[in-house]
Amino acid sequence: MKRETLDVAEKIMIDFAYRTGIMGKGKPRRYLWTDAFAVCNFLGLYLRRGDERYRQLALKLVDQVHFVLGRHREDDPGEGWISGLSDEEGWKHPTIGGLRIGKKLPERKPDEPFNEILEWERDGQYYHYLTRWMHALNRVSQVTGDPTYNLWAIELAKTAHKAFVYEMQDGRKRMYWKMSIDLSRPLVPSMGQHDPLDGFVTYNELQASAPKDPNWPNLIKEIKEIEKICSEINWVTNDPLGIGGLLWNAYFLAKLIAYRHLERMDLLLEVLNASLLGLELYLASGAIRLPATRRLAFRDLGLSIGLKAAGELRRLVAVRSEFFGNEKKELLSLVKSLAPYVWLADEIERFWLNPINRRSSLWEEHKDINVVMLATSLVPEGFLGAVSH
Repeated sequence: MKRETLDVAEKIMIDFAYRTGIMGKGKPRRYLWTDAFAVCNFLGLYLRRGDERYRQLALKLVDQVHFVLGRHREDDPGEGWISGLSDEEGWKHPTIGGLRIGKKLPERKPDEPFNEILEWERDGQYYHYLTRWMHALNRVSQVTGDPTYNLWAIELAKTAHKAFVYEMQDGRKRMYWKMSIDLSRPLVPSMGQHDPLDGFVTYNELQASAPKDPNWPNLIKEIKEIEKICSEINWVTNDPLGIGGLLWNAYFLAKLIAYRHLERMDLLLEVLNASLLGLELYLASGAIRLPATRRLAFRDLGLSIGLKAAGELRRLVAVRSEFFGNEKKELLSLVKSLAPYVWLADEIERFWLNPINRRSSLWEEHKDINVVMLATSLVPEGFLGAVSH
């Protein structure tokens, strides 16, 4: 990594820390998706710099997220932890009631009509945000060696799974996209296309990292249920963030397989094939040539992060190719097919590092999530983890 790239990521994250109240005297302003990547970024800076300050910032941010998003809103009649636990017990199990998104507007009340546009601005709980936080907590556990963070991630996984997964009349299981803060009712009943994949991969990550203790909670039941949902889905998308998610999930799947935690080569190959088709569809759409005023940076940067994961996947396959069984040849072919798309990550980073492209109102509207995911793309180690793990 170039020194100047690390310097840029470091400046981005320090500015973010002051702007959102992790450092300084400002009131904490927390948003779950952004903060999940931010925790990983601070871990990445800690691993690169060896500076204890960044490890402490990651831990402080975890505590802030739990205290702010694990508790009721200030404008909500409810008080304390959304789990209903006492203050003391809430700190011991801060994720057991789930975590709010962190949207500015309160959630839709049961008697309010659904408004698709307004729903994007309302609070609640998103499954795909919860899985990102599970991953962030697990990365903290891996980097610090403290299993408490893995426990919190597993407790969050069990709570989220129980609330978001439901059974239809024909016996098949599906997932809600958005739930109320107390997880009592769906706010958006449709299913996110990649939510089951996020869940399956993340649950397996948590299970693989958990202490080998028979008394430690496990996700065996949840993994089996969400695996069945995955079997019914077409993963192909032309959305850059969606493609990026497929690519980083492919990398996480490959690590689980390579280190003997999972045997799902069929799913890995399926996800990689969908990623390649998605990349072609994305390029054919011409979205990469649009001006900054018509692009959501965080969606572009999701693709860039995914392509960085694809680079790590190539390295993983080279180092541990013998662990991929009879499908090794097909896997090698797919990984090789991803190589020509690496330029996209460089192009996306170059575009959004250009100050001119960061002057648009669209950039400013999503500034926190944009800058944090830009930093993740520049320093992906914190999010992706080491191949040797």
